[in-house]
Amino acid sequence: MSQTHRVINFYAGPAGLPRPALERAQKELLDFENTGMSVMEISHRAKEYDAVHEEAISLTKELLNLPSNYKVLLLQGGGNLQFAMLPLNILHGGRTADYIVSGTWAKKAYKEAKIVCGDAAKLAASTEEENFSRLPYQRELKLNPNAAYVHFTSNNTIYGTQYNDFPETGSVPLACDMSSDMMWRPFDVKRFGFIYAGAQKNLGPSGLVLAIIRDDFLAQCRDDIATMLRYKIHAEKNSLYNTPPCFSIYILRNVLAYNKSIGGLAAVEKNNQEKGRLLYGCIDRNKDFYRPIVKEPAHRSLMNIVFRLPTEDLDAKFVSEAKKQGMIGLKGYRDLGGVRVSTYNAVTVDNVKTLVAFMEEFVKNNG
Repeated sequence: MSQTHRVINFYAGPAGLPRPALERAQKELLDFENTGMSVMEISHRAKEYDAVHEEAISLTKELLNLPSNYKVLLLQGGGNLQFAMLPLNILHGGRTADYIVSGTWAKKAYKEAKIVCGDAAKLAASTEEENFSRLPYQRELKLNPNAAYVHFTSNNTIYGTQYNDFPETGSVPLACDMSSDMMWRPFDVKRFGFIYAGAQKNLGPSGLVLAIIRDDFLAQCRDDIATMLRYKIHAEKNSLYNTPPCFSIYILRNVLAYNKSIGGLAAVEKNNQEKGRLLYGCIDRNKDFYRPIVKEPAHRSLMNIVFRLPTEDLDAKFVSEAKKQGMIGLKGYRDLGGVRVSTYNAVTVDNVKTLVAFMEEFVKNNG
C-alpha cells in the first residue's frame, strides 16, 4: 500500500476510522469480491452484499457477546430519528418512560419524546442548571418503577462526561443512546431493552445507526405507525425492508473485523484506558493551565476530553499550532468553546502521546 499523508484526527464526528479498515476498502473499491463492481454498486439483494450484511450483524453479536434474545438492526436517519422513533414505538397504551438529561443530545431525545408522546415522557433528572458539568447522581433520579424504559445518553460529546456505571433502574429496562461510545469497552447488555448508536464516531461513516433490541421490548412495539418507523418491520426483514446504506454497513463490517483481529473489545478498552491516563495525566499536572470543564473526576469521558486554557486567545493558539503539527479537530463545540479532544477507538495510543508532548511544550512556552 502506498504511503498516504494522514493527519491525527481528533474530530468529534464524523471521526477517524482505523487505517486497516480504510485500506481494505481502498483495495476493494473498484472490484469487490471479483464482481467487477464496487460494493456501492451491487444490488443489496445480491449474495456478495448479503455476505457483508450478515457479517456485520454477526460481528456485532460476537463482540458484544449478545444473548440470543437480542436482535441487531441496521437503520438510517441518525440518532436524531431514534429520539422520536423509540417513544413512538413503545409509549402507547398508557406506557410512560423516564428520561435522564445529562447533555445536549439527551435533552434533544427528551424533547423529541415529548413531541411525539406528550406527557408519557417524564423528566427523571437534569444537570442543565450546572451547564451539564457532571452527570446526575443516582440519588437524584426520580424513577417510576412501572416505566416502560429509562432513557439516558452514555457519553456526552459536547461536555465531556461519560457513564462508567450505568444508572440503577431496578426491573425497568434501560434504553440508551451510545452514539459516541459504542464498543469502547465490553459491557453487559442484559439490563438494556434498546441501544442505538450513530456510526460516525466509533463504528464507521455517517448514514448508519446500529441498534440492538431485546425481544420482549420488540414485542411491545406498535403496528399502527408508518411502516418505515416500525422496529418490528426492520427486525422481520433483517434490516433489508428498503435499500440499506450499503457502503456504511460495509465499512462497519471492516471496522468490527479489525476490532476482532486486535483482540476484541477487551483490547479496545485497554487502549482507551491508556489514552485517558496519558491525557488526563497531562491535564492534572497542569490544571491551572488546562482547566477541565467536568466537575467530577469520576464522570470524565474517555471519548471526549474537554478543557479550557486561561484565555480564549490561548484556546485559539493551541488549536492553530496543533493543526500546524498535523493534529486536527481540537476546537471545542461552537456553543461551549475551549478545546475538545475526541479519542475514539481509532485514535491510537501513539496519537495521544504525540498530543501530550505538544501540550507539555505548549504550556512551557505559554504558561
